[in-house]
Amino acid sequence: MKKLLCITAITIFGFTNAQAQVVEFGAKIGANFSSIYGDTNDNVELITSVINFGVYSEFALSEKLSFQPEIMYSIQGFSLTDDLTGTDNIVSLNYLNVPLMGKYHVTKGLSLEAGPQIGFLLSAKNEDIDVKDTFKSIDFGVNLGLEYKLENGLNFGARYNFGLLNINDIEGSSDKFRNGVAQFTIGYSLF
Repeated sequence: MKKLLCITAITIFGFTNAQAQVVEFGAKIGANFSSIYGDTNDNVELITSVINFGVYSEFALSEKLSFQPEIMYSIQGFSLTDDLTGTDNIVSLNYLNVPLMGKYHVTKGLSLEAGPQIGFLLSAKNEDIDVKDTFKSIDFGVNLGLEYKLENGLNFGARYNFGLLNINDIEGSSDKFRNGVAQFTIGYSLF
């Protein structure tokens, strides 16, 4: 997995460096609103106000189109209510995500974005218990969103990640769960 991460990072940033005359680099931070969907029961609820942060590069393909690869740390998960006690257990899934976003610039500052995302599970906990072995180590999804960028480089984004792969890795279980994450970010393009 470390080799895959290195190859991905080298490819993304090596390609953008080759196009240095039209590249912007930046960083962003934001909040996630996440849960899982699929073969779940009514006891699964949304986790709010968990964090995502990372770096990106954007390079223009034309006046209206650009490509924006990112490397993002994202805390995701869900809340599960115990039927016996009525207490909520928060399952926290920490991912290193690599979104590859295509952007269409609708007007000056406003762009629509879409693209695939691969996620690498770094850790998973149910309260204080390590449950990483009950989730698959790779996730794949599709992102849809929009971004508004001010002339000074400050930008605001809203995005939804639709998980496409079953992340359940519990032995003997046929249940299928997928990530669903709404993200809101504030970023700044350095140049």
